[in-house]
Amino acid sequence: MKKNIKKIFVLFFIVLVVMQFFSPELNNADFRDVANFEKETKPSKEVVAILKNNCYDCHSNKTEYPWYSKISPISLWMADHIEEGNEHFNLTEWNAYSDKKKDHKLDELIEEVEENKMPLKEYTWTHGSITEEEKEALINWAKKTRAIYKLN
Repeated sequence: MKKNIKKIFVLFFIVLVVMQFFSPELNNADFRDVANFEKETKPSKEVVAILKNNCYDCHSNKTEYPWYSKISPISLWMADHIEEGNEHFNLTEWNAYSDKKKDHKLDELIEEVEENKMPLKEYTWTHGSITEEEKEALINWAKKTRAIYKLN
């Protein structure tokens, strides 16, 4: 029995080492271009800081990767989260959205933050959680901003 456990451990270790040679494609544009989003939605400095600290890494075309993101299987897991985040809401692509879609995306942002689904718990483990005051500021800004798109 001990021999089997040892073999399983060795096999697991070999697989883990081999995984290090395969890394996912990075979400790594030359720079984080959220200027159009910020120009159009006019978030306060406080809200920009909240977005930068909690949203831009997974919801733009430029992620600032921490050191541990180079270690498999963490790198695969993070790549999946970032890809999915951008599929749902990509602030770099803001100008490509219709006004109706922009309104919908802001509505989703409000819902996800209110229900504590965003930022992801996994993100807050290493980046810190969003405070109730920050949540309120972000939600109030998003609700106010939605009015722009309802008029069009």
